[in-house]
Amino acid sequence: MDLLQTYREDGDQEESTLDDEEEHEIRKLPTKTLAPKVDDTALALTAATDPATAALHRPIDPKQHIISYNPTYEQLWAPIYGPAHPYSRDGVAQGLRNHKLGFVEDDSTDPFVFQEQYNTFLRFGYAADPSSSSTTIIGDVKSFEANRGLSVYNVPSSAQKRLKRERKQMEEGEGEGEGKEEEDVDIASDEWVTKNPKSPWYKPKGADGPLPDQAELTEEQKKYAEEHAVKKAGKEGRRDADKVAEHHVDKSTFHGKEERDYQGRSWIAPPKDAKPANEHCYIPKRLIHTWSGHTKGVSAIRFFPRHGHLLLSAGMDSKVKIWDVFESRKCMRTYMGHSKAVRDISFSNDGTKFLSASYDKNIKLWDTETGQVISTFSTGKIPYVVKLNPDEDKQNILLAGMNDKKIVQWDMNSGQITQEYDQHLGPVNTITFVDNNRRFVTSSDDKSLRVWEFGIPVVIKYISEPHMHSMPSISLHPNSNWLAAQSLDNQILIYGTKERFQLNKKKRFAGHIAAGYACQVNFSPDGRFVMSGDGEGKCWFWDWKSCKVFRTLKCHDGVCIGCVWHPLEQSRVATCGWDGLIKYWYVYPFMLGL
Repeated sequence: MDLLQTYREDGDQEESTLDDEEEHEIRKLPTKTLAPKVDDTALALTAATDPATAALHRPIDPKQHIISYNPTYEQLWAPIYGPAHPYSRDGVAQGLRNHKLGFVEDDSTDPFVFQEQYNTFLRFGYAADPSSSSTTIIGDVKSFEANRGLSVYNVPSSAQKRLKRERKQMEEGEGEGEGKEEEDVDIASDEWVTKNPKSPWYKPKGADGPLPDQAELTEEQKKYAEEHAVKKAGKEGRRDADKVAEHHVDKSTFHGKEERDYQGRSWIAPPKDAKPANEHCYIPKRLIHTWSGHTKGVSAIRFFPRHGHLLLSAGMDSKVKIWDVFESRKCMRTYMGHSKAVRDISFSNDGTKFLSASYDKNIKLWDTETGQVISTFSTGKIPYVVKLNPDEDKQNILLAGMNDKKIVQWDMNSGQITQEYDQHLGPVNTITFVDNNRRFVTSSDDKSLRVWEFGIPVVIKYISEPHMHSMPSISLHPNSNWLAAQSLDNQILIYGTKERFQLNKKKRFAGHIAAGYACQVNFSPDGRFVMSGDGEGKCWFWDWKSCKVFRTLKCHDGVCIGCVWHPLEQSRVATCGWDGLIKYWYVYPFMLGL
């Protein structure tokens, strides 16, 4: 018991000691380091130049594909430094820019204040200095005092009324001057010099003092009047010249040796010995000739019907040219009548006439031999495609697809519009006659095909599917049973020309890149091959039965927009592109092993 009593007394003493320590704060003496101070500047510079440690702090290079350490959040989202950015031309990434010249930060000047001072300096010649907090003026001090330090945005109401009144008086004075000039007022008279607002001696009616009225002009006033008369005459001459330029003169230039040979035959007459060389068509391999005469791109080419001894081309330089194919292979005639680029051309059945459609909203019928414009048709809209009725007894019927969603039909003998086909929801791109020319198929930017009875403005077949794209070019197969449509999803689709006009899902030609370009699609005369240009300047050839790519030719530097197979020489193909060139391709018999 004595031991327990002793233990309890010792425990009570320890508790009382802890209570005393809690009542008083525990004070600690500050630690002291006896080591000498070290200058760590050299160590920091060494660490900064060390490539191993410097890579941990510098921003990540966007060209770097592999990172051997775990970057920090600040490194991942740090702004890109350096003279250039790999994904931008001007050195600033697209996501970091808020201005067309890069990234602009709002500093100490509000945008409205900046615009106010900028326009004030342009108007009055003075502005507030943005670099100083005090009202320091930069520019014309005299103008600042004369305008009492006003900016363009705080002009007093009295000054605004005065400016409006002066502007109105000037307009009235110009109107009076124009009316007098219409009445053939003599410019050198005292009435013009003293009362016309363009004269330095003019004083408005509301001004102080009487109007100047003098009996005789001074030498200075006479000299000024004569100079103004000369300037006015020059302006009128330029205005008349502009009117003449707007009305483009139709003309043509013949480039051949003679328009008729020793037998009296015209230069467009086909050669008598022209006939098909082979029964089967062969895909060309070699370039044999290049025609270069257009100063801009070539938009369309057409061979002379049935014989192909001449080649017609439409250029973006507003000119139409015709080239010799068999003999000299030179430009025979240039047709100049349009003021803007020519979009489409079309021969008549005998080739003695052709149509041209241009962006100047005119359709012209030309005489191929003489180069004269027979007639001009226009509705005030841009024609995208022109076509003559293929029937021999309807060669006077013209169909044109316009950019106002209509197909307009003209009778070229009378020059009157006989029919309008208005069902499309976008500009009309193609017109193709089918079913012995009793019907025609049209395509539009509304991504649909419509079939019409000729002469009846009612759609008999409407083809539109969710997967369809716009079809800017359509060609008819030589057997007249199929249509090849160039779709802008980089494929050529085949539609039947029978009653139902269904899509042939088994035939699909792809591999080329034609999205965004109205590249022409065409067939070989025997129907064995399908060909088309593309946006990379290539000409593609597919086999009709297997739908496989047969051959690809690199034809042009830019877009290969047109390709036409020769009607008689089955192994010859002509292509045109936006590089302004027309190329002629051929395959020699020894290349075929014949």
